[in-house]
Amino acid sequence: MTKHRIRQELTILDGGMGREILRMGAPFGQPEWSALCLMKTPHLVKRAHESFAQAGCHVLTTSNYAVVPFHIGKDRFDNEGTGLTRLAGQLAREVAAVHDCRVAGSIPPLYGSYRPDLFNPEGAQLPLQKITAALEPFVDFWLGETISSIAEVEVIAKALPKDNRERWYSFTLQDGLVDLVHGGCLRSGELIKDGVAAAVDHGASAVLFNCSQPEVMAPAVETAVQQAQKLGAKLRVGVYANAFPPMPKDSQANSSLSEIRDDLDPNGYLQFAGAWKDLGATIIGGCCGIGPEHIKLLRQNLVST
Repeated sequence: MTKHRIRQELTILDGGMGREILRMGAPFGQPEWSALCLMKTPHLVKRAHESFAQAGCHVLTTSNYAVVPFHIGKDRFDNEGTGLTRLAGQLAREVAAVHDCRVAGSIPPLYGSYRPDLFNPEGAQLPLQKITAALEPFVDFWLGETISSIAEVEVIAKALPKDNRERWYSFTLQDGLVDLVHGGCLRSGELIKDGVAAAVDHGASAVLFNCSQPEVMAPAVETAVQQAQKLGAKLRVGVYANAFPPMPKDSQANSSLSEIRDDLDPNGYLQFAGAWKDLGATIIGGCCGIGPEHIKLLRQNLVST
């Protein structure tokens, strides 16, 4: 990796919306998970956005992660999915307008987080098109989240509108020991460098890594930076890790609330984030269990202005 990398100003993302609305007292149960808050108490979604904006983030991500058939059921998604997704976009846009933030349109995993074995390319196109159409009036760019396999990148890319908005693709990684030779793997077992190459092929302006342990992120950042240089791609690299223990391969997505690690308080998370920035990450935020207090410390310590 070159030692003379051009530094870009850091973009601070928001944190984990699900845990923040839960902390505010939102209804929270399975299988609907955070979608229940949009259905029953959308004012708490807006309040959570405001908490992250006040903490200093530059980007708010729409809170439609669980508005997919996997969580709310196919019939409800067919009947209510567009309205709920539009509401998520509208709430993020309202807060962003006040706090001068950008809005990322969340493209969530359709078949559960961490489960590339459940992904169905043929069945994904129509739900993804429905999500993007509902979000389109409200978002500044697109963010494919918690992508477990290269096949998901390809399907998401086909479903996105043919417009000039940036495309950010964010991969979730295998937790635990990292294969330092290859820089780690996606949940599918595919190599990170191949995931980065696929994202570049499909128009990525940024590749990120999310909803995995902080410990696996540094090798991923280094691999992504090296691969972007090898490909000659103008690509930003980012991280928003979670505060969970390692997730097994057969984890049932959101079947229960995962524990939050005690060592990932704001100061503990900041230490990881500083290392990611040093390795070339120019986009940093938080995923599940990372709250406004974490984001505030990132903004105060990692951003020059």
